[in-house]
Amino acid sequence: MAIEVTVKNTEPRTVAFVAMKGPYTKIPEAFPKLFGWLIGEKGYIPAGPPIGVYFNAPGEVPDEELLWEIQCPIGGDVAPSGPDERGLGVKRVEGAEVASTMYKGPYDQVAATWEALAGWIVDNGYEIAGAGEEVYLSDPDKTPPEELITELRCVVRKR
Repeated sequence: MAIEVTVKNTEPRTVAFVAMKGPYTKIPEAFPKLFGWLIGEKGYIPAGPPIGVYFNAPGEVPDEELLWEIQCPIGGDVAPSGPDERGLGVKRVEGAEVASTMYKGPYDQVAATWEALAGWIVDNGYEIAGAGEEVYLSDPDKTPPEELITELRCVVRKR
């Protein structure tokens, strides 16, 4: 699979997050948990699209041991806190050098693009140096699955 990849630096950001453990089938329940807290309880203002952050991957660990977060950049001067007993909190995420590509299509068919990105990283003299991220640029409630746009990015460093 041929993909177009850009290496760029992300900006530091403050995010509200929900820390999760377990299979990715739990992703649909993480979004309302985060946004109910973020907007409903705290009154924070989203300052960008939500981001899925994946600290390990299926095949590396059993599905029950997968560690991941859903994050949402927030505006304003909000102090880091948490995670609380529900896994919810606020933290500062430092900027990083990432390899980035765009994916269009259903979330459940993104694996081939991730594999192509990992191959590009190795083939171009980089190594993975941190978590994989999916930036969800489309609203799945308003966008047909085949039209969903997601930025895939992985923290990298030169070998």
